[in-house]
Amino acid sequence: MAKIYLFMMVSTDGYFEGKNHDLSWHNVDNEFNEFAVQQTGETGTLLFGRKTYELMSGFWPTEHARQTDPVVAEQMNTTPKIVFSKTLASLKEIPHWENARLVKELVKEDLQQLKTGASKDIAIFGSNALCVSMMELGLVDEFRLMVNPVALGEGSPLFGGLHNRFQLELFNTRTFKSGNVLLYYRPAGKPA
Repeated sequence: MAKIYLFMMVSTDGYFEGKNHDLSWHNVDNEFNEFAVQQTGETGTLLFGRKTYELMSGFWPTEHARQTDPVVAEQMNTTPKIVFSKTLASLKEIPHWENARLVKELVKEDLQQLKTGASKDIAIFGSNALCVSMMELGLVDEFRLMVNPVALGEGSPLFGGLHNRFQLELFNTRTFKSGNVLLYYRPAGKPA
């Protein structure tokens, strides 16, 4: 059975985006790009909330993305995507991105069935609100938090909107030469 994991860039003071949705602080280099190629290559389905999907669909299908990061662009463009949104009537309202479908309701049983039938893992890239909703339903199996060596002072807090305490246990780490540290967590008490 596949697992659902979150991958999120985060500042040392716990923000996943800065003021006014600023992401310019993301610490990305060749080592990070190699990691991104490997991680995306091991992923069979991408899950997005509306805001993150709009951001990603405005970049990855472009010629600029294909020229600057051809391998990841190809992976992102060809991997099946599910967009969770109650506000979109259809994906025609936003930039086109191949292999994407809209789902209006987050249904636990549907995602459990997706996990059961998947041969590769399922990723939530960004999409904090979606992740929080899935955490509260017990659907996120792993959290990959890439801590960047920067403090933002303000922005959008990671897991903002979470209604209950959620205990995690660290099971792996990876340090990058850039100063990024990747922390691998799973829900406490969940088997490996």
